[in-house]
Amino acid sequence: MIVPRFWAEGRLQQQLADRQLTVRRFGWSDDSAEAAQAHADQRTREAFDRIAAGASLPRRERKVPYNGADGMPIREEIVSRHGDTIITRNSYGARCLNTPDVLFVDVDFDAPLGGSAFAQAIGPAILCGLLGGWMARSWEAGLGAMLVVFVVGWRLAVKRLRGDATAVNPAPEKRARSRIERFMRQHTDWNLRLYRTPAGFRLLAMHRTFDPEETAVADCFAMLGADKVYARMCRNQRCFRARVSAKPWRMGIGEHLRPRPGVWPVAPDKLPLREGWVARYEAAALGHAACRFVEAMGGGAIDVKAQAVAQLHDELCRADSDQPIA
Repeated sequence: MIVPRFWAEGRLQQQLADRQLTVRRFGWSDDSAEAAQAHADQRTREAFDRIAAGASLPRRERKVPYNGADGMPIREEIVSRHGDTIITRNSYGARCLNTPDVLFVDVDFDAPLGGSAFAQAIGPAILCGLLGGWMARSWEAGLGAMLVVFVVGWRLAVKRLRGDATAVNPAPEKRARSRIERFMRQHTDWNLRLYRTPAGFRLLAMHRTFDPEETAVADCFAMLGADKVYARMCRNQRCFRARVSAKPWRMGIGEHLRPRPGVWPVAPDKLPLREGWVARYEAAALGHAACRFVEAMGGGAIDVKAQAVAQLHDELCRADSDQPIA
């Protein structure tokens, strides 16, 4: 797992026989900005030479925070370090726990609980608009009725979805729980902690540590129905990851992390803007949990490192509180 403190970009432009070639590559380091620049220049030179020789490579890398598809390091602000467990701030402002060998699995429900607020509000709004317009013999009246019903319905749906979503549509939750229970019947030596998230369950393995590339991890992800993008990122980034603070839009924060697009690092003159947003976010996050502990599953010995990560995770997530999960 690599979460560098320093980032830089190298640029190399030269005139070849038939064209001008410009190549850019990122570099990174935990030591210094100068070391990151040297690494960027080295990677740029290597990529330039390969492209000039005919290799089919992109001339420029995308500036993305967490790109498991390409195996780039995690490009996020480091909030704190706890041994080799690192807390970062992701591109939309939430804090994430990154660990090289303590297994986290998020099992999202296969259908949204009750759908989005928009989906819940738009149907009744259209129906009322058509009915109102027909009764009043006026399309303006119909449009007005549709807007009023949509706004009211949307607000009610948002309020309901921000609360306890467990009872809106229990079928997907039951199917996810059945997969977990079936997995545990087939893996009696496993010890898992089960958490409820806004969109599903989270599992934390307690009985031993794992290499993200080992077969047991891939089999676990497949049997539990873990998100395929997350599974690929774990393998390529050689780490496991869990969000430990609320998503901003679930707390009523509509403004994006500033400055956009939120990829670290940001220019020094933009830091006050980012820090102001973060302060507002953290104040709101005090009243919300990222997940809620449900139960311990399985038995046997508990790994010391997994126990330490679990304690940190539960504290940051407020997993034992009665605060709404978001």
